[in-house]
Amino acid sequence: MHYDFDTCPDRRSTESVKWHQYQPDVLPLWVADMDFVSPEPVIEALRRRVEHGVFGYPQEPPELREVIVARLAERYNWQIHPDDIVFMPGVIRGFNLAAHAVAEPDAGILFQTPAYPPILDVPQNTGMLRQEMALTRNVGDAYSIDWDVFEASVTGQTRLFILCNPHNPVGRVFRQDELTRMAELCLRHGVVICSDEIHCDLVYSGHQHLPIASISPEIAQNTITLMAPSKTFNIAGLDCSFAVIRNEALRKRYQQVHHGLVSGVNALGWVAALAAYRDGQEWLTQTLAYLEGNRDYLCEFAQREIPDIEVIKPEGTYLAWLDCRGVGLDNPYAFFLQQAKVALNAGDMFGRGGQGYARLNFGCPRAMLTEALERLRDALQSRHNTSSSYSAVSG
Repeated sequence: MHYDFDTCPDRRSTESVKWHQYQPDVLPLWVADMDFVSPEPVIEALRRRVEHGVFGYPQEPPELREVIVARLAERYNWQIHPDDIVFMPGVIRGFNLAAHAVAEPDAGILFQTPAYPPILDVPQNTGMLRQEMALTRNVGDAYSIDWDVFEASVTGQTRLFILCNPHNPVGRVFRQDELTRMAELCLRHGVVICSDEIHCDLVYSGHQHLPIASISPEIAQNTITLMAPSKTFNIAGLDCSFAVIRNEALRKRYQQVHHGLVSGVNALGWVAALAAYRDGQEWLTQTLAYLEGNRDYLCEFAQREIPDIEVIKPEGTYLAWLDCRGVGLDNPYAFFLQQAKVALNAGDMFGRGGQGYARLNFGCPRAMLTEALERLRDALQSRHNTSSSYSAVSG
C-alpha cells in the first residue's frame, strides 16, 4: 500500500492540541505529533473494535507481549522475557514511576540538558534532588558528552539517571561506546538508569538505535527501558506504552508504586498498539523515508536561505533543534510566532543550554514545511531590512 504524506488532514475539526493552541493563521510546528494519517491496519483494527459497540474494562491482548518480545529480538537482537514488560498509559508516567521506585531521603536524579521538559519536572514531582549535566555543543557538529563533567555530576546522592535516546530535543542517537561508558559509570556508582527510548524506531540512515539495556546482562539488571508505539505510528492520543525491566526486584518495586496511582491502558490503546507493532511496518518504512527527505530539505533550505540559523541535523526523531543565536534574537519562539506566524517550541523550556534555540517539528507534509521555512526566512529578512533602514536614517 502506498501512503500519502503530502496531504494534511483537517485537524482543526478535531480536538487537536497541536492545531488548537494557536490562531488559525499560525502554522503549528511544535508539539511532537505528526500530521500524517496513522497506518491503515491500525485504523481498521480500531474500526472493528468501535463497531463492536461495547467498551467495558479491557485487558491486554494475549499476544501483545510476544509481539513486543519478537520485535525487540528482530530489531535490536535484544532477548527479553514477556514477564519483563510492564504496561502503562504513557512514557511520562514511566519515568516518574522510575523515580518513585528508587526514591529515598535526599536522593538525586541526574539528566542531560537541554532536556525534554517533563524530564525536568521529575525531581519536583517526586521530592528528589535535581542534578543535571549539560551536553557539549560542538561547533558545526552534533552534541557530545564531556565525560569529566558526567563523572563529576554523579554524587553520593544520585540514585537515578534519566537517559533520553534518541535524544529530544538535540536529535542525537548515542553510539554503543557512549552508551556503554554511561552505563558502566552508573553501575560503578550504584545509579539506576531509566532510558526513555520512545523515539527508538525513528532513526535515519547511517545510524542505529541500540537499547542501553541490551549491551550486557549487568546493564540490563540496572535499567528501566521505556518504549511506546505512540511516536512511531502517530497514535500518541491512545496512551499505550511499556517498560522493560529485567531485574525482578526492581520490577516489583516499579509495579508497587504503579499500583493505585496509574490507570491501565484503555481499550483502544491496546488494540492500536497490537495492530501497529504487528502490521504497521510498511507504513513505518515509508514514513521514515519521507521524514528523512523532510530533514534533509530543512537542513539544505536553512543553509541556503537562512544561514544565520544553524540546524542541528537530527540523527533520529522528527524534531529539529535550531540554533538561532546567530540572528540576535532574545526570544526566537516569540519572534517567529508574532512575525512569521509559525509556532515552534521555545528553547528555554528545555532547560540549561536552550536559550537562543527553538525546536521545530518536521513531521508534516513537505508543502507545509516549505511554507513555514519561507515564513521564517521572510520574517528575518523583514527584520534585517527594517534594521538597515533605521541605521541609514540614524546615520
